[in-house]
Amino acid sequence: MSPDYGRPPLAAQNQELVEERLREASVAGGVRESLKIEWRGEPLNIEVIHMPTDNLYYNPQTHRIRAQRSHDPALDAELEANAWSTQSQDYLHFLLQAKPSNPDETDPDFDELKKSIKSFGQNDAGLITRDGILVNGNSRRAALKELGGQSIRVAVLPGDSTWADISAVELSLQLRKDHRRDYSYINRLLAIDEQLSLGRPLSSIAHEFRTTTIACEQDIWVLTCVREMIDRSSVGGVRLRLVDFEDHQEKLKELRRRYAKEAAANREQADLIKEARMAAILLGFSKTDVRLIEQDFQDRYLNQRLPEALKTAPAPAPASVSIPGLGRSVKPTVPRVVAARALTDSILRAKAAESAGDKLPPQQVKEASLTFATARAAMEAALEPAGRDSRIRKRKQVAPDRLADACQDIEQCITDLVLARGSRSLDEEAFDEAVLKLREGLGKLAKEAQRSIAEPGEGVTWLIDAVQKKE
Repeated sequence: MSPDYGRPPLAAQNQELVEERLREASVAGGVRESLKIEWRGEPLNIEVIHMPTDNLYYNPQTHRIRAQRSHDPALDAELEANAWSTQSQDYLHFLLQAKPSNPDETDPDFDELKKSIKSFGQNDAGLITRDGILVNGNSRRAALKELGGQSIRVAVLPGDSTWADISAVELSLQLRKDHRRDYSYINRLLAIDEQLSLGRPLSSIAHEFRTTTIACEQDIWVLTCVREMIDRSSVGGVRLRLVDFEDHQEKLKELRRRYAKEAAANREQADLIKEARMAAILLGFSKTDVRLIEQDFQDRYLNQRLPEALKTAPAPAPASVSIPGLGRSVKPTVPRVVAARALTDSILRAKAAESAGDKLPPQQVKEASLTFATARAAMEAALEPAGRDSRIRKRKQVAPDRLADACQDIEQCITDLVLARGSRSLDEEAFDEAVLKLREGLGKLAKEAQRSIAEPGEGVTWLIDAVQKKE
């Protein structure tokens, strides 16, 4: 259910002004501007009017900056308690200009929007309620305020609109393909999750977001994982924020795909991959580095490079864990997974404390920075041999892969021969020359295989014998 933020202070004044300007538009001559929206499942054309920029209010539940609201927990709490206060509206104005992954910086896309409005004016109309709450066009209003614009073109929702309508209409407008400023990654995940919490079927959500049901399921998994990491990062009253995961879209998507593939066969190994890869993501490693981490990464490469302070001695696992009230038992968490989780938790808390600034004692922040740097150095040292071994494994697979491809070509050649026989279209001389090249190639392959393989198996033995018989 959508939250109800009530009516803003200028609601009555805005409603009167909106009605007046709608009446003026209805009697004015010439072509009247309108905006087409999806209204309760049906298309609806609504009038566009001019409204004073300063009279309008930013939408406190806009999906564009949902994740960024956590940038300042105190201001976020004030926004939730009193969305229409000057402090709350100023905070929204600040966030609408901010870079999604780092709200302390201005978003280059917002700068481009300001340049466009300054040079060419407002291209597209915004959308408001009769109370003056912006449903769509929050960023445009922020840009106009920065430029000193006194008026903004807006369409007006029907008078019986609710907060649920506001949310639905905003989503439908923002997800149009021609929209110039897309939602950030985490805000898109939050928007999908919000629609799911309203009881909408996943297939309907996928259709609205112009994606697939499978992709939506993957997005929900990623958001659940991110929220889990945020909960586990809590230290001294501070924790990580949703915005801290904005820059990791592709790495998080790959983590989901790798986890699902491994979990189908072995949940323990899937959890090991999840913990180690999430640790690497938090430490700031690239997508290609994160791909090197498999289920044996911590045991084979990382543990011997970790300082003792970051190691967790594996406790003996109980035979089973009882579920209170049910009289049943389940398998306990495997010690290897417990150790991997403990390391990830240490990195999560260190990153949260390091980012806390003056919210924690300076000594605690300093220690967290040292822990984070130490963990990163150990991870970097472990990734080097992991990468080297990965390259070796790939080189080992090249020759078998090429031979497998050749076998597929030969299978296709058999089919082509059958078809050529039926149509009497075979060039027999060319085919004979190709077979001679095959024999020559097999001879060279047999010689190299004999030199390279100390204990040949059945296949290589056959190849060597066949060539030797020919000679």
